[in-house]
Amino acid sequence: MSLEIREIGADQFDLVWPIFHAVVAAGDTYSYAPDTGFEEARALWTSAPTRCFVALIDGRPAGCYMLKPNQPGLGSHVANAGYMVAAHARGQGLAGKLCEHSLATARAAGFLAMQFNFVVGTNEVAVNLWQKHGFRIVGTVPKAFRHAQRGLVDIHVMHRFL
Repeated sequence: MSLEIREIGADQFDLVWPIFHAVVAAGDTYSYAPDTGFEEARALWTSAPTRCFVALIDGRPAGCYMLKPNQPGLGSHVANAGYMVAAHARGQGLAGKLCEHSLATARAAGFLAMQFNFVVGTNEVAVNLWQKHGFRIVGTVPKAFRHAQRGLVDIHVMHRFL
């Protein structure tokens, strides 16, 4: 198995669109509307200052992430990222590799920390994985996410220094 993680521009967003669409349509991990369209998704994940990366396993898109400043101006030293893995690539450690790549990329870009603003509490796999990579829960917002199957559930804010 060969893994390549590389940055893409808006002109290559079609590589990650099937992954983005499937993850968002499920309504269980991201706050984007389940019917988010291609153009809106592309703008969200590829418009500066947001950077988009694709993970290719044996040349086939298997995952992606976006990296951006968490806030503009005086908060721009803290990064924010979002990760998605295709169904066919789950359970193989790809999300962890994407996280490691994003942390190194953020560090190289001059960020001092990374913060996840909206980790769905019922997404225990993600919460545990981010904790394994040094993030800690710094806050919980009660019933802030409308989960497609479970109704209103909590979200966590997670943070780590780089």
